[in-house]
Amino acid sequence: MYMQLPLQVLLQVGTIIVAAILAIILLIIIIAILAYSIRIVPEYQRIVKLRLGKYKGIYGPGIVFIIPFIDRPITMDLRVLSIDLSSQRALTKDNVEVTIDAAVYMRIIDAAKAVLSVTDYRSATATLGAAVLRDVIGMVDLDTLLTQREEVAKKIASIIDEHVSPWGGVKVTAVAIKDIKLPDTLVRAMAAQAEAERMRRAKVILAQADYEASQMYLKAAETYNKNPISLTLRQLDTLLEVAKEHNLILVVPSSLEVTTLSTLAAAALKKQQEGSSATQ
Repeated sequence: MYMQLPLQVLLQVGTIIVAAILAIILLIIIIAILAYSIRIVPEYQRIVKLRLGKYKGIYGPGIVFIIPFIDRPITMDLRVLSIDLSSQRALTKDNVEVTIDAAVYMRIIDAAKAVLSVTDYRSATATLGAAVLRDVIGMVDLDTLLTQREEVAKKIASIIDEHVSPWGGVKVTAVAIKDIKLPDTLVRAMAAQAEAERMRRAKVILAQADYEASQMYLKAAETYNKNPISLTLRQLDTLLEVAKEHNLILVVPSSLEVTTLSTLAAAALKKQQEGSSATQ
């Protein structure tokens, strides 16, 4: 009698423990199901719901309920997406090999069509963008590619958008050409060409300056020829500039008149006196 009582107590305690463990497990399962069933969708996302494989609708933003094992939710981001294209090697119209790094910017305008029309819209857009990029580069020459990069990028974007428009839910907004890599030999040739162009412009500017100076000299000669007095005044001004220096012997041209020489001598003497007084 005394040995059976503790055994019954142990059995009851064990039953309680097993029930508690089962309850905890059941609670965990319920919490997991609720966590999976309740989705909080932000403003920039939508959930495309497939129930037993059939399209149910687009849900969000806000709280969305999902039936476990029956509903299949597919989350779609409505913000602008950036897809980096791997470096693409292509030949331009003038047979120059270039390597281009570009990126495609796109967004989802219809989440349901983006899910139901194409398997993986990101991968499909990247593959299509790389092919269109090579095709467009082959239609332009190198100078156009380097000088009109934005126009070439817009053309690539429009062609990609035309190809993805049948999908119905994807819109390509822009294409950015990030970098254009040229062969080293071509880079050196372009640098030499640019240097030669700068030298040509410098020589042209110098020749233009010489031509303009010669025209000015010609006009001055015509003026001096018509007015001999102006030539004499010019000679006098030159002699006055020379007379500013000390200890110089001036050889005056014989064509100058005596009054001119007297004026020059007086001016030179005055300059010398001013210089002596300043020294003292």
